[in-house]
Amino acid sequence: MTLTEAALDAAAAALRTAHDRGVPCPPVRDQLGIDGTDVATGYAIQERNTAHWLGAGRRLVGRKIGLTSRAIQTQLGVDQPDYGMLFADMVYSDAEPAPAGAVLQGRAEAEVAFVLGHDLSMEQPTLLDVMRAVDHALPAIEVAGSRVDAWNIRILDTVADNASSGIFFLGTQPTRLADVDLRRCGMVMTRRGDPVSTGAGAACMGNPLTATVWLARKMVEVGRPLLAGDVVLSGALGPMVGVSPGDVLEARISGLGSVRAVFEPEASP
Repeated sequence: MTLTEAALDAAAAALRTAHDRGVPCPPVRDQLGIDGTDVATGYAIQERNTAHWLGAGRRLVGRKIGLTSRAIQTQLGVDQPDYGMLFADMVYSDAEPAPAGAVLQGRAEAEVAFVLGHDLSMEQPTLLDVMRAVDHALPAIEVAGSRVDAWNIRILDTVADNASSGIFFLGTQPTRLADVDLRRCGMVMTRRGDPVSTGAGAACMGNPLTATVWLARKMVEVGRPLLAGDVVLSGALGPMVGVSPGDVLEARISGLGSVRAVFEPEASP
């Protein structure tokens, strides 16, 4: 089925409206009348909204990598990760309170974030290129969100929806790559002291740096290379957990320290 530009524009607009109003929309695949396996169509819709938001004044500060888990890839019928855009208004520092409605249908996961000191604009960036470009690593909690009702997503839906991006929290103690074993670093995330998710660096495509090499190559391929100062959310280290107003989550990652995600309670009526 050949989709018209108008159909793609309408799908992008539906996701933007869900984002702006905080009300989920039907799956993109249903809006388009297709089966939801077309990754290229998902990115075509995502790019429309990226261009729209940049034109509206949002500032691009990095990228996120999603679907780094083999189990989730299998569930969605794909054999590679996906990516989404990170904007400045999505960033929170350690324990900075986020409004109760900051993320639609939020789900949190602990990750390693990389901050780049050099551009990765060369053709086919290698692992060595990525390691040289990374200035430091930080612990992070990404709170993914979905503009699609009830997270009823296939690969087209999540890619179109900016890889189900929401907000993210960054720790404040930078660590050099030489000072941490990213493959073996263990992670524990707690909710008010109770463990809710555990994992390790190896859960992210074997090593968070491996995921970042994939991203660097993909960004060159699509004409939006990673640049100095960009932050990369490299992918989940363990299972994601739902979040609610008033929650306080803390992720501790061996060798990187900790970061807290704090959500304001809902306002009283």
